[in-house]
Amino acid sequence: MKGMTVNYLGELRCEGTHLKSGNKLITDAPPDNHGRGEAFSPTDLLCTSLASCMITLIGITAETKNFSTGTIYAEIEKIMGSNPRRVSGINIRLVIQDMDYSEKEKEIIRNAALTCPVAKSLHTEITQNVVFEFVKE
Repeated sequence: MKGMTVNYLGELRCEGTHLKSGNKLITDAPPDNHGRGEAFSPTDLLCTSLASCMITLIGITAETKNFSTGTIYAEIEKIMGSNPRRVSGINIRLVIQDMDYSEKEKEIIRNAALTCPVAKSLHTEITQNVVFEFVKE
């Protein structure tokens, strides 16, 4: 069964639809690749997918291990390579509200993020630099 569709809208823009929910997203080519850069590019989505997957796995793991999560957010930097043009690196800063986690819980959180399905699906030539910052809020 299909899960998603993508339609070309013209002018280097696509609309993706998640079939089960009907949610839609638009992609646009970036200015450095003939586009307008008015929406996520496909490579932006790749990097965003990695951070989103990491945060989701932290949530699943916390729920499974019966500890709380507070605010979690990610800052993402995409590194583009050339010859061929591709994502060569992804830098992610995960800022996690410290809920008085033990060192063991922090290690569980780090491991959950670093072993998420997207992280494990990316080619090994794509450098994944992840910084975990536990903060009191």
